Amino acid sequence: MVEGTIIKSLSGFYTVTSDEGIFICKGRGVFRNQKITPLVGDEVLFNKIDDDSGYIIEVKQRENELIRPPIANVSQAVVVMSAIEPAFSHLLLDRFLISLESEKIKPLIVITKMDLIDAQLMDEFYTYQQQYEAIGYYVKLVSLKDEQWIPFLKEYFKEEITVLTGQSGVGKSTMLNRINPDLAIKTGEISSSLGRGKHTTRHVELIEINEGYVADTPGFSSLEFTKIEPEQLSQYFREMKELIPYCKFRGCLHDKEPKCAVKKAVEDGEILSSRYKNYLTFLQEIQSRKPRY
Repeated sequence: MVEGTIIKSLSGFYTVTSDEGIFICKGRGVFRNQKITPLVGDEVLFNKIDDDSGYIIEVKQRENELIRPPIANVSQAVVVMSAIEPAFSHLLLDRFLISLESEKIKPLIVITKMDLIDAQLMDEFYTYQQQYEAIGYYVKLVSLKDEQWIPFLKEYFKEEITVLTGQSGVGKSTMLNRINPDLAIKTGEISSSLGRGKHTTRHVELIEINEGYVADTPGFSSLEFTKIEPEQLSQYFREMKELIPYCKFRGCLHDKEPKCAVKKAVEDGEILSSRYKNYLTFLQEIQSRKPRY
């Protein structure tokens, strides 16, 4: 058996890279019975059929697993937002961050199209940068027309499996093309009628950049918290997590409970009211989720 990593999945065929080369593999029929679907990023064992094909025998235990996009063993993520076209959204940014925190994936926030905004908006984004860096995130404000960010991102990708995620039209494919022009990843114009980008990335694929792998994933504008329970949510807000022990009631949801340390921190300006508002939105969403059987 040969050990390898799935770098592409398309129509039931898996492209696996290994020390012995690249193989196009199919999964064993037993996977279907066991409800195991091999994912891009999976470490697998496979048997060779010939010099370029094989059968996947085993999928190794995953560090984590994302549903949208379907990818496993991601160590870090670049959350790409745009300052304009499509418009920046606090709610969407926090939705991405909480989803990544719940899977123990380290996020980097990159806000693009800074060259397209006026001085007043620029000041607002410098404020956003300071606010999120105070929480513990690294925030990079970039113009995709400049080249200053390219060495930084190439180094960030080194020896990691990184997922680029964000809405369509924010510049994910453009960023990868600027880092490595040989990729020639198709980019799409913003659809003016919909106010969002056309979906130009049709499948998940790991691209090798600077001794690491980067996933160029389909753009999407919503994430559902299918695996997070109400009492877990605040653990994924970094600034709330450290205050949980100081709430009066164990299992405090930081909503209607009295003597809540999180609510007091919001009142005192120690937690952003926008983040707390988003927390309540997510909490309500999770609480109204239909039960799974």
